[in-house]
Amino acid sequence: MSLTAQVRVLYADTDQMGVVNNVHYLRYFEIGRAEYLRDRGTPYKKLEEMGLKFPVVEAHLRYREPARYDDLLDIETEVEDLRAASVQFKYAIRRGAGSGPAVGAVLCEGWTKHACLNEHNQLKRFPDFVLALLRPTGVASR
Repeated sequence: MSLTAQVRVLYADTDQMGVVNNVHYLRYFEIGRAEYLRDRGTPYKKLEEMGLKFPVVEAHLRYREPARYDDLLDIETEVEDLRAASVQFKYAIRRGAGSGPAVGAVLCEGWTKHACLNEHNQLKRFPDFVLALLRPTGVASR
């Protein structure tokens, strides 16, 4: 199950060439991930209040086409792999409606892998309710 969130490119996100600087795509991934959790009923902030942390331990991005100032971006997010103490999210950032030519074109795609830590920053297995929250349809946890 994927979720699509939207973000509009700010002028501050662009570089001298007028395109989104590559560092901002990880922030866009975070927006997608946060909205994914919120949509499933448990915002990340609530998980932190329960003593759980999900730091990024690995990331991969592939840039396909540039996004530009004021473009509306669709951030598609889904769980790609779920293990006992880690989760991998997959993302596709597409040009949204009203953003000029090639609406729907993939601008960037990638993934982030997250560990589950407790309040003492020790590796921890996901509690059952978090596994249920993250488990996409048709993907079993390992």
